[in-house]
Amino acid sequence: MPRYSRRGFLKQAVMVGASAHLGAATQARASTPAGVHRTDARGQSTTLHWLEGDPPPELSGTTWGVPWPRGAFPADQQFTLRTDTGVDVPIQTWPIGYWPDGSLKWSAHAIGATLPAAKSYVLSPGTPTESSTKVTVRDTRGYVEVDTGVIVCRVMKRGSTLVHSLTRDGREIARAGQLVCVAQDSVVDGDEGTERRRRYVGVNERVEVEQAGPVRAVVRIEGKHRGPNGAAWLPFTVRLYFYAGAESVRMMHTFIVDTEPEDRFIRGLGVRFTVPMRDALHDRHIRLAGEQPPGKRVGMLAEAVKGLTGLRRDPGAAVRAAQVAGQPTPPMSEWDTRVSSRVQYIPAWGDYTLSQLTADGFHIRKRTKAGHGWIDVGGGRRALGFGYVGGVSGGLAFGMRHFWQLYPTQLDIRHAASDEAEATVWLWAPEAPPMDLRFYHDGMGQDTYAEQLEGLEITYEDYEPEFGTPVGIARTTELTFWALDATPSTERLADLAAAAAVPPLLAAPPAHLRGAEVFGDWSLPDRSTPAKAEIEDRLDFLIDYYQKQIEQHRWYGFWNFGDVMHAYDPDRHCWRYDVGGYAWDNSELSPDLWLWYSYLRTGRADIFRMAEAMTRHTGEVDVYHLGRFAKLGTRHGVQHWADSAKQVRVSTAAYRRFYYFLTADERTGDLLHELIDADETFLTLDPIRKIRTEPYEPDPHALAIGLGTDWGSLAAAWLTEWERNGDPIAKTKLLNGMESIGRLRYGHFTDDVLYDIDTGRYVSPGDKIGVSHLSAVFGKVEICSELIQLVDDPAFERAWLQYCRLYNAPAEEQIAELGQSLGNLNLRQAHCRLTAYAAAKTGDPALARRAWEEFYRGDAGYGPDIVWETQRVEGPDALNPLDEATWVSTNATAQYALAAIQTLALVGDHLPPNGIEVR
Repeated sequence: MPRYSRRGFLKQAVMVGASAHLGAATQARASTPAGVHRTDARGQSTTLHWLEGDPPPELSGTTWGVPWPRGAFPADQQFTLRTDTGVDVPIQTWPIGYWPDGSLKWSAHAIGATLPAAKSYVLSPGTPTESSTKVTVRDTRGYVEVDTGVIVCRVMKRGSTLVHSLTRDGREIARAGQLVCVAQDSVVDGDEGTERRRRYVGVNERVEVEQAGPVRAVVRIEGKHRGPNGAAWLPFTVRLYFYAGAESVRMMHTFIVDTEPEDRFIRGLGVRFTVPMRDALHDRHIRLAGEQPPGKRVGMLAEAVKGLTGLRRDPGAAVRAAQVAGQPTPPMSEWDTRVSSRVQYIPAWGDYTLSQLTADGFHIRKRTKAGHGWIDVGGGRRALGFGYVGGVSGGLAFGMRHFWQLYPTQLDIRHAASDEAEATVWLWAPEAPPMDLRFYHDGMGQDTYAEQLEGLEITYEDYEPEFGTPVGIARTTELTFWALDATPSTERLADLAAAAAVPPLLAAPPAHLRGAEVFGDWSLPDRSTPAKAEIEDRLDFLIDYYQKQIEQHRWYGFWNFGDVMHAYDPDRHCWRYDVGGYAWDNSELSPDLWLWYSYLRTGRADIFRMAEAMTRHTGEVDVYHLGRFAKLGTRHGVQHWADSAKQVRVSTAAYRRFYYFLTADERTGDLLHELIDADETFLTLDPIRKIRTEPYEPDPHALAIGLGTDWGSLAAAWLTEWERNGDPIAKTKLLNGMESIGRLRYGHFTDDVLYDIDTGRYVSPGDKIGVSHLSAVFGKVEICSELIQLVDDPAFERAWLQYCRLYNAPAEEQIAELGQSLGNLNLRQAHCRLTAYAAAKTGDPALARRAWEEFYRGDAGYGPDIVWETQRVEGPDALNPLDEATWVSTNATAQYALAAIQTLALVGDHLPPNGIEVR
């Protein structure tokens, strides 16, 4: 792929006059979107609450983001934090987003573990309180050392040891932290064959301190897994997070598939620590968390390496009670001598394994040591993914988030009866079959574009040889490790396990988010009339329905968790998981936006967690991060990477930016930054190559980049980078693109436009009209609304208003303005929010009425004949009992919800109290 110097581009942009309009175009606009009350935030405070409601019993530190209205604060504004009881809390603040005038748009904040979690907090501008306990970072030539005030972690800059040591009070709790991988050369089908396995370890190649305290520090490590003969594969990025006063380290682990699946298979992928074992065998403890029932604490397996309970002879009640509690047992001189004299004959159980190979079952087994048989311990449905190995003088606790949802997973404790135990968190369980990412069919003779288009007609799968590759996809997993000075009580371990499974997060309330005027057109729920209440009920119905579908159809698994299915098969009473493009949704028609806007307006934790999981999945698995398709995403299909349509409409930053700004998550920031040069992908891959009728050769100065999903996605990436760090190239390309679109004769209706990659401008005459029903429904609606709010470009605004007015307009209006009808366009209900936008901007009540008529008519969406109910289906008609609404599809759901949310925000006052009846 040709690479253009960013410095060279900027010089070229200036030479062609790109900067001539930047000053005027970037002035902060004084206008406010219709129906939105503008709040002056100067001197204001906001109250923050825990996302899940109650204060977490364990707080190891947390980070969150808060928006502020334009002009309220300077970019370097600092803040204070005070609990609801008036206690000052040390806080670290940094900017993560700016308004065009340079004022602070988004601030990120972190608190440590120096104080217990409060019920709520008040965030105010001011000088933050300092704490006597701080995170300090020492960056040397060979290592980075981070001290939280409780534990010290040494990270090596080179070699196969990721974490050299975790110490506490001068005592080493864990060491030799490594990334481990087991590779397998082939997959054996049937009952014959041999498997050759090889072991790889992660080797650090680059270590960087991204943040250095005083409340929070972040260390980023990059490298590859290396094995026999120095062979390298699976690039990784690991971030380690440290908070003041915390006894834990949070790890964000990302790896990228970089080898064709036929060449090598992952049999195991994990993180391993060595734990010194100093205590007597009967004072060493094993803890493994089981399932957490709703509203209750997690179950916990609590055992000793050498157990003293249940013996034929009783050592004494005090001895038994101490061992069960994880406390030092009384001296052996105080035991019953019938036990103390025979303790050497009690087996020492050094190895434990908890494996979660499906979403519905985990199994625990143990053995004394290698070479001896395993003994079944027990099992259950869904383990929380937490364990502990250590003793009365200290040990290591470890937890993995979404353990059962990301099956197959596994926790191993080995050699606990020796001087050094090993604890391994397996992100892919070695007890499971190898990870098989091979394409699911042989092509079925689809060798030409014509044959592939025929295949598309029957299965909705856009197949192309060698395009269904996973090379370049990624997965991110969150883990936490605690260096503990003694074995905690099972009650405290249960709290630690819960914190690892659902990390506590502070959040600003929806009213504050709305008052800051971020993310375009949305409003708070309003049930003041029967019609509005009915719409709100239907929005709730759809959220509830998909939550149940995730569970009832088991949309879980390492590569699947976070996504939903595209379309339903009522004949089989299941979603079309095996039918081409009707299977996994891969962000088709913006379910990501549906979930995030639903969260913004309600503040509901369950919706946030759904959106979070979807962002993690779609940003990693559905997008390529290296290789020939880097920066592109894959259209919906049976496998997330199977379809040959690789497009920026799936990788778009429009879907990820919510999570970044609400959490300041650095990994999501990586994903956003990757897309800054996504326009270069059009030089190597033509999205419409299969349907072109004229010869086409990509030219960097005359490149076919459409005004719909293509430019909308590029604009989202540029806007986000401009907001995040003021990137001058992103800003220039964004503003140049807007200006050139505004100059086109037919504006956003222009077809066959050509784009100059050096300047970001459209350079063709634009004398042909064309429009797709998909152009605006992959985030362009939302991005254009934000752009018009941010940038003073009257021509671009007129062009967008024209598009909004005319898409659903009667043919005679289209002919009068464009000279031709746009034909029978699809997704008219989805586009009612464009009509509403035009109505709000122009103050035209007739347009507002038309918008609501379009909404209620429900063309290509949910119309007046829908019965908003589910039917119960049970065996033998379905594999599992389920609640079915055969009329639901993800396309219609996402667009109905977005249409409802945005039309209510824009012209809600024009909705008759009892709605609108349509024929």
